[in-house]
This record gives sequence, C-alpha cells and structure tokens, in this order.
Amino acid sequence: MPNAKVLSEKQAIVEALAQRIQNAGAGVIVDYRGITVAEDTALRAELRKDGVEYSVVKNTLTRKALDKLGMSDLDHVLNGTTSLATAEKDPIAPFRIINDYSKKLGDRFNVKAAFMEGKVLNDAEIEMMSTLGSKEALYSKVLGTMIAPITGLAVCLGQILEQKGGSVEAPAAE
Repeated sequence: MPNAKVLSEKQAIVEALAQRIQNAGAGVIVDYRGITVAEDTALRAELRKDGVEYSVVKNTLTRKALDKLGMSDLDHVLNGTTSLATAEKDPIAPFRIINDYSKKLGDRFNVKAAFMEGKVLNDAEIEMMSTLGSKEALYSKVLGTMIAPITGLAVCLGQILEQKGGSVEAPAAE
C-alpha cells in the first residue's frame, strides 16, 4: 500500500489532469515512441505557439482522470508511451499540428485517439478535424461568405448608376 503522501500526490495529479481535459475544447492522445529530442522540441514549440498544452502522461493516472469524466471509451489506448495535447481556445490546433507531425514522422509518432467537448472521436472524425484550418481561418471564411452578397449588391448598384449616367463618387462638399 503506498504511503499517504504519495497517494495524495497522485490524487492531485489525477484531479489536475481531469480538470485540464474537462476545460479543453479538444484533445489528442499520442504514441510518441521513437521520436528524437530535436523532433520533440520542434513539436512542443509549434504546439505552444498555437496555445496547445502538450505533455507526457502516465497511463494509469490518465485512465483514472478519463474515467472520472465519463470517457472510459479511451481506456483501451492507454498503454505504451502516451502523451496528451489539449487546447482550450482553438480546438482544431492539436488535430492539425499532431496530424502534420504524424505524417512527417511515420510510425514513430501516431495518434491513438482524440476527443472533443467530452465526446470520443472515431478515426474518420479525427482525420476530418485535422484537415480544417485554424479557428481564425474558419472565421475569415464565414465572414467572407457573409460579406459576398453585400459586395455583389454594391457592385451591381454601382454599374446601374454608371449606365444611367450618374457617378459612383460622393458629391463634393460645399
């Protein structure tokens, strides 16, 4: 039986991990077996730049945290080398970055599983999420879609005005 100090430390780690997962919009569980220190450093720098928290985690403690949150569907992937990438602000970032590194590094760096807003994602959903752009890029697309009809209307009205012999410029102030 572990002593009380060790047990309380582990319980605090499980609690912190559960809080991190619960606050995250999304997370990716990764098998990082075989990557070099330089590759890991580059990965961590890129993840940090996009606001993604990345750390190596202990399988047993992570299993307890996930079970506490009702995500026991992920228990089967918690073996071997395991790291966790979570993001609170841009939920797409961990998918995009981890998927890029998985393609670059091949069998040495693989996605084990992922979750978004408490839901475990299947392989097709993980692949789809990794192809999306950043949150800002998605906002830009939505905004562009919303502005397009208004811009088209303005151009059309300007052309009608020119055909009728008017001017598109504002009248001179006197």
